[in-house]
Amino acid sequence: MTAGLRIGSLCTGYGGLDAAVQTVFGGSLAWVSDIDPGASRILAHHHPQVPNLGDLTAVDWADVEPVDIVCGGYPCQPFSTAGKRKGTADERHIWPSIAHALRVLRPRYAVFENVAGHLRLGFDTVLADLARLGFDAEWCLVRASEVGAPHHRQRLFLLAVAADPDRLGGDGRRARRAGRDESAPHRLAAADAGGEGLEVRRVEPHRNERQAAQRSGGEPSADADPGGRRADEHHFRPGQPDPEWGRFAPAIHRWATVTERRAPGATDDRRRLSPAFVEWLMGLEPGWVTGVPDLTRTQQLKALGNGVVPQQAEAALRLLHQRVIA
Repeated sequence: MTAGLRIGSLCTGYGGLDAAVQTVFGGSLAWVSDIDPGASRILAHHHPQVPNLGDLTAVDWADVEPVDIVCGGYPCQPFSTAGKRKGTADERHIWPSIAHALRVLRPRYAVFENVAGHLRLGFDTVLADLARLGFDAEWCLVRASEVGAPHHRQRLFLLAVAADPDRLGGDGRRARRAGRDESAPHRLAAADAGGEGLEVRRVEPHRNERQAAQRSGGEPSADADPGGRRADEHHFRPGQPDPEWGRFAPAIHRWATVTERRAPGATDDRRRLSPAFVEWLMGLEPGWVTGVPDLTRTQQLKALGNGVVPQQAEAALRLLHQRVIA
């Protein structure tokens, strides 16, 4: 959209959601916020000039640089089926602090990510708070496998847009003062959602796959990868063994086609899960996490396990952005 947008990132991790936001909206990071030592080391390595605000629950947001976009993947433990599902009663539930940050910063957009279980636990509170703060909201569920990744990793993505033009932050206020007004998009108001009508929307097939289907006069093939190639073009058939990956070969080759990078070995020389392989599974550049100096293997795996697949987040944001401008 524009390179002038400023982005503030909460619970940043290795920056997967930030990368998607920058791809879809443009802009640059003004500040990040993370308290995990491993994640903080990753951020300092890749963004040495960007301040890390640390514990977002202790920040005086009146002293923080205003931004146009606030994004974040806040802790999922209160809502995850793998936890005790205490929801808003969980001490790790920090959404109220994020809502306070939005109230003070007044950004144009807010982008958030969490586990799918959040839809049924605590998401109504998020929507109600956004409505009270003057945001309209759209959301969707997207699986990593829908963009070609060899794992499901279904996640909830939310895009909130300031409904009142006078609430627009930073670049938006300057644009309006210069007379460059924007048309008001049609959106689903968070206040009207009431926690109901939550829906799952599949991301459209990859462009090449759609084109291949159109040329053949049919729907995209179930065994076609996102690059439009059929499985047998990789010299294996689904269900048959592969010298390296066995029955997982179709999924591995599909993601290799999407990322344009061959999969590294799944285990290291001690037959432990390889962080480099997990990094590849998450759609990151080689070394984005594993190349950070003095980061332990445990810290690497923790950061990767808590992260966002940038390609998945990008697909979700493009879908949501199309909704809000429709």
